Amino acid sequence: MPNILGHNFIGGNRSASGEPKLKSVDATTGEALPYAFYQATDAEVDAACQAADNAFLEYRQLSPARRAEFLDAIADELDALGDDFVAVVCQETALPAGRIQGERGRTSGQMRLFAKVLRRGDFLGARIDLALPDRKPLPRVDLRQYRIGVGPVAVFGASNFPLAFSTAGGDTAAALASGCPVVFKAHSGHMATADLVGTAIIRAAEKTGMPKGVFNMIFGAGVGEPLVKHPAIQAVGFTGSLNGGNALCKMAAERAQPIPVFAEMSSINPVVLLPDALATRGETVAKELAASVVMGGGQFCTNPGLVIGVRSPAFSGFLEHLQTQMAAQAPQTMLNAGGLRSYSKGVEHLLAHEGITHLAGNAQEGQQAQAQLFKADVSLLLNGDELLQEEVFGPATVVIEVADDAELKTALQSLRGQLTATLIGETGTDLVKYQWLVPVLEQKVGRILVNGYPTGVEVSDAMVHGGPYPATSDARGTSVGTLAIDRFLRPVCYQNYPDALLPEALRNANPLGLQRLVNGEWSSQPIA
Repeated sequence: MPNILGHNFIGGNRSASGEPKLKSVDATTGEALPYAFYQATDAEVDAACQAADNAFLEYRQLSPARRAEFLDAIADELDALGDDFVAVVCQETALPAGRIQGERGRTSGQMRLFAKVLRRGDFLGARIDLALPDRKPLPRVDLRQYRIGVGPVAVFGASNFPLAFSTAGGDTAAALASGCPVVFKAHSGHMATADLVGTAIIRAAEKTGMPKGVFNMIFGAGVGEPLVKHPAIQAVGFTGSLNGGNALCKMAAERAQPIPVFAEMSSINPVVLLPDALATRGETVAKELAASVVMGGGQFCTNPGLVIGVRSPAFSGFLEHLQTQMAAQAPQTMLNAGGLRSYSKGVEHLLAHEGITHLAGNAQEGQQAQAQLFKADVSLLLNGDELLQEEVFGPATVVIEVADDAELKTALQSLRGQLTATLIGETGTDLVKYQWLVPVLEQKVGRILVNGYPTGVEVSDAMVHGGPYPATSDARGTSVGTLAIDRFLRPVCYQNYPDALLPEALRNANPLGLQRLVNGEWSSQPIA
């Protein structure tokens, strides 16, 4: 059994001022696991934020190369966690070992990817406008700009990805890469996992000589509000429910100094089925779509919760195949009892709606989630029915049949903001004929897929995991991919500053070898 202390992480030390009343639970049996966690007190929340604030000045001034060493060390520590660690995560989440091993690889991989970003240096955004003393009618002063971390970041762990979106997940990686210490709020659904990962981060910090307080973690209920409202916190990263994200945004906006909240919240990820694709491979599409809907118990934020197609014999045939596929899906254990209750409630609301027909799926009973398929009248979407826009977090999806292309366009325009939209179509016909859909979808989503399924997010430079509200609280960012670092950076300009005292990124000699915007032209050359 791994050594799990259950104390809060504050300033490089463990702290247990509160009560050991928090218990980790076996997601499959509902029984308490033999680990106790200490509820963080208000004083401990304050101490964690102060520790992050105390570490900020030193940490943000470390060279990108030094911070990259830290991220690489975290990745090494994560990879070194053994089979006993995987077993604990499986117990807490009911996810299979293969999924956890893959997610651990993704988590360490994104740490190494951000280390690469740091060594590359483009995140600094160096811009230089050299002085023009002879310019008429007025001279120009020497101006140089680059970007620095905003300050300590509060990160909230996600329930559905115990590694990749949690303790050492994308928000933590992006914040640490930007030069911002982190105060992490552990998710109650996998506290033992958080403890083991937090310990790995601290080991990496000690091995690479990072300032104490660069990473802090607190356990417990009721700590979110004092964390977000603490004056030391300068930004928030969150993945979770719409209600939770909205509450954090409200708290942050009402502070004496408002701060940004980057919340990834709610998305039904429409899949648009085009005619020729259904005519040529409707049965295959039905099989693939059903697999995407139920993947991981439907507990992906990119789960396809809405399917739209134009009325035709091919669409009717597809729907029959989809009913068969969804009816054959086995029930699955969800991440925690709260998730199952929420899913069951969402299914009940769909079943009770007079404009929605139940097409496939067994009655929801017992401790596992049953896959469900529904069909809704398009008028619900056109008339702004809120239920049809709400995410049902689990293995369920709703099909809508539209009369023609005009109604398809109107239906898509009626959607709220989404993380993704998917087009299933034949390349030479459908995608050409329906190219007009793309501008419509661009206004609604952060990622448009063609002939694939949204349940799979590559961690890369080009990925966008974001979108207009309510998919996220700020559509200008992403929580996956290297662009995520932008959320925790701000620009600073230096005017007529002595070259020898400038940050390295802005010095004439260009010691970091950066590609910089100099007098409006990109250049990696030193300035003579």
